[in-house]
Amino acid sequence: MTDDTPNPALLPAGLIDALPPAAEREAALVEALMAVFAGHGYERVKPPLLEFEDSLLAGSGAAVAEQTFRLMDPVSQRMMGLRADTTPQIARIAATRLGGQARPLRLSYAGQVLRVRGTELSPERQVAQAGIEIIGGAAPQADAEVALVAVEALLAVGVSGLSLDITLPTMTPRLLEEAGLSGAAATRLARALDRKDAAAVATLAEGAGPIAGMLPALLNAAGPAMAALAVLRDLALPPGARAIADNAATVVAAIRAAAPDLAITLDPAEYRGFRYHVGVAFTIYGSGRTGELARGGRYLSHHDEPATGMTLYPDAVRRAAQPSAHRPRLFLPLGHDVVAARAFRAQGYATVAALSAADSAIALRCTHELRGSEAAALEEQA
Repeated sequence: MTDDTPNPALLPAGLIDALPPAAEREAALVEALMAVFAGHGYERVKPPLLEFEDSLLAGSGAAVAEQTFRLMDPVSQRMMGLRADTTPQIARIAATRLGGQARPLRLSYAGQVLRVRGTELSPERQVAQAGIEIIGGAAPQADAEVALVAVEALLAVGVSGLSLDITLPTMTPRLLEEAGLSGAAATRLARALDRKDAAAVATLAEGAGPIAGMLPALLNAAGPAMAALAVLRDLALPPGARAIADNAATVVAAIRAAAPDLAITLDPAEYRGFRYHVGVAFTIYGSGRTGELARGGRYLSHHDEPATGMTLYPDAVRRAAQPSAHRPRLFLPLGHDVVAARAFRAQGYATVAALSAADSAIALRCTHELRGSEAAALEEQA
């Protein structure tokens, strides 16, 4: 006879328990990131985990509707949604609770989001976020600022080898529109661009007019930002696309002026990301296979108010950051000197007090033991 009782440690797909010391490390990283944000004038807000569906999915929230868990509120009998992204909530707060405050607003946040599905590369469905938003800032310098502050925060927690990837999500749709392409023809070209299929793009663009004929050059321009911008300058872009390219050049110039050593790439044909991006979009990577550390860009907040922001992913940041020294654990025997213990806590020790004579430093995973008023390393004890 088999026991069909589920293992109590089993969790739904995409959900995990964060255990020591990883959970403490992530919490410390989040607070370090938030300290950098605060230093640049970003004020912290704390939206709820869930709210009414109609407000959560309004505006930019519609872009994550398919990833949003829904449930019935037993009190109001209205449908609620559990946030899949924090940015739409910041937009709501800015438009309502902070609607009367002078613009631009600089807001920061940290918390968890839950998504219906993960991806092949990122199967996690519960994701930590820490981010910043500028609400009411239309200038390209606002986009540059959120990218630079995010880079500074990552450097502050020990992430090296950073690179900033800039994309122009509106460039391809604008060119297809100005080329007069629609329906199946536009869809095929968009898919070929998304797959980076240069041969298919060239074939599909052939005979579709001079504007569509620019798409192969746009695809091949991806690479270092200055070289990509040079390609865009040489193209006879129509007015709408030219405005997008000029805006990107201004953003890149502002970032390079403040961080000349930062590696910046630009892909003008790429338009991945949340569908609410209406200007430049950013992704920050670290060295090695760390994946995306941060993501963001320009969007429209409530009432079409201009906004831009960056979301950092503490799980990925923890994996990319240099390992920090573990906090030493000091065992406090029964009857220990409480004044000495307090002094060691002030020095950064975690003190672990014995609750009975059976407790031991080794069993409680301590690195030191309090002897009188001194902390003796365990390896020094005979």
